[in-house]
Amino acid sequence: MPLQNNTNFGIQPGERTQDVLNIQPVIPIGISKDWNLIIRWIVPIIWQPLPASPPAPEVGKYGFGDMQPSFFLSPKRTGKLIWGAGPVVQFPTATDTYLGQGKLGIGPTIVVLTQPGPWTIGALVNNVWSVAGSGGRPDVNQMTLQYFINYNLKKGWYLTSGPILTANWEATNGDRWVVPFGGGVGRVMRVGMQPVNLQLGFYGNAVHPANASPWSMRVQLVFLFPEKN
Repeated sequence: MPLQNNTNFGIQPGERTQDVLNIQPVIPIGISKDWNLIIRWIVPIIWQPLPASPPAPEVGKYGFGDMQPSFFLSPKRTGKLIWGAGPVVQFPTATDTYLGQGKLGIGPTIVVLTQPGPWTIGALVNNVWSVAGSGGRPDVNQMTLQYFINYNLKKGWYLTSGPILTANWEATNGDRWVVPFGGGVGRVMRVGMQPVNLQLGFYGNAVHPANASPWSMRVQLVFLFPEKN
């Protein structure tokens, strides 16, 4: 049960800050003796600063964004490479026009990872196209790619890098890409009887639209529910 908070600094004009809390439970379901269906459902809660003259940090909208569930079909028996693939859906659930795209979208998604020694290396990618929704809103054709690299240390500590790249194929070239670089540190531990995974990271956007954030901070708390044998 991951709770991931992304704070995006320096949005222009006015050096304002956007905040996005992603509640994203991951639910594995055994559908046969050979296959799992893994559901990852992202529910964003957003503070979005709005244009104002003069720019004012307190002027903005707060509410739910567009929910995005993914459905991965994954084999129960895996080798060195673990993978899952299936559809991703975007629902126009935003509580304000500034907080979502106003379109129903669908597309493919795939995740692959491997764990050689103390490393975890992998990538998650999807592309969503709009298929219905408000005729007054722009069409959606957007890719999201997250690659992740973890190196495990002693006593549950680890180093991590998991930047999220996006490409808006409907935008002009200068506003199409967001390409971050960075990383952070995390630890798997217990709080009382509850296993958790805590993580802190910082990312700079080497490429981004002119009015977008140049850097961000990610704080993540994951509640772990290991299967008892």
